[in-house]
Amino acid sequence: MANIKSAKKRIEITKYRTALNKGKKTEIKTYIRKFDNAINEGNIEEARELLKAIDKKLKRAAHLNIVHKNAVSRNISNLTKKLNNAI
Repeated sequence: MANIKSAKKRIEITKYRTALNKGKKTEIKTYIRKFDNAINEGNIEEARELLKAIDKKLKRAAHLNIVHKNAVSRNISNLTKKLNNAI
């Protein structure tokens, strides 16, 4: 455990930021799960709307350094391929 006041503060801030980032990642995963369900049910319009939302959320997460930008590009590419193959 840290003894210096600034180090203690950084530990608390890290815990707080980790919790926020985990929540954002979980939200993105939930949207992806909904997207997959829409594709499996054949609901293409809902899947398109979800893809737009996922795209926006993933790009925002990359901008905030929550997810790596290459991982974001890969995920969006794979989801777009799924949507195009379903059509």
